[in-house]
Amino acid sequence: MGIEHATVDGIGEILIDVPPVNALASGLWFELGSTLRTLGDDESVRAVVLRAEGKGFCAGVDIRELADDPDRSKLIAVNRGCYEAFAAVYECAVPVVCAVQGYCLGGGVGLAGNADIIVAADDATFGLPEVDRGALGAATHLARLVPQHRMRAMVYLAETVTAHELHAYGSVYRVVPRDSLREAAFEVASRVAAKSPTIIRRAKESLNGIDPVDVRRSYRFEQGFTYELTLSGVADEAREAFVQKRDASFEQ
Repeated sequence: MGIEHATVDGIGEILIDVPPVNALASGLWFELGSTLRTLGDDESVRAVVLRAEGKGFCAGVDIRELADDPDRSKLIAVNRGCYEAFAAVYECAVPVVCAVQGYCLGGGVGLAGNADIIVAADDATFGLPEVDRGALGAATHLARLVPQHRMRAMVYLAETVTAHELHAYGSVYRVVPRDSLREAAFEVASRVAAKSPTIIRRAKESLNGIDPVDVRRSYRFEQGFTYELTLSGVADEAREAFVQKRDASFEQ
């Protein structure tokens, strides 16, 4: 369990398996980023499939890690870990096919939003509960999946969107039955892998080069507000209420 990987017929496979909800502590975010970069740097790898075991793809950050953090070193570590993992998906030298089932929340949206192609199970939902958790971030990546005003409503209201709605927007490539998800993701990845590896690598580089938004800088800007909210004390109450399974009480 943890972050596992293998290579099959030129396709790298990365598996997130962190029960019970695939919420990742800072070290696992760094490990995920390192694994993505290693596979992308391997000239025998022509595409990468990023997927997960369990009920959902990823519930984001393991909020329990941020308890008892007087010097904010844990928050800094998890912020940097998420930044590295999201950037590694985006900067992976080969296309990344993200296979999403169940819930895809917070950091999960950061991973999927930076992927090249998303294949989703018909039970998949995507959302950012950050406002309810005393944090901000990954709106950069959500904006790659939904239109601007839909993204804003989702952030303010902490609402989720279905895979079928994202398919209608064109941001999810295919929606398949859950038991066909891995097979469908590999089918798409194998079609990429069948093409010239040199051309595909240059295509990935060129597409990143013409992106209208620098996702790394944009996400780093968002993270600054999470740190500000934490210093103000608002974030602590939101996180503690979530862990204690109670309603948060805000004075500001």
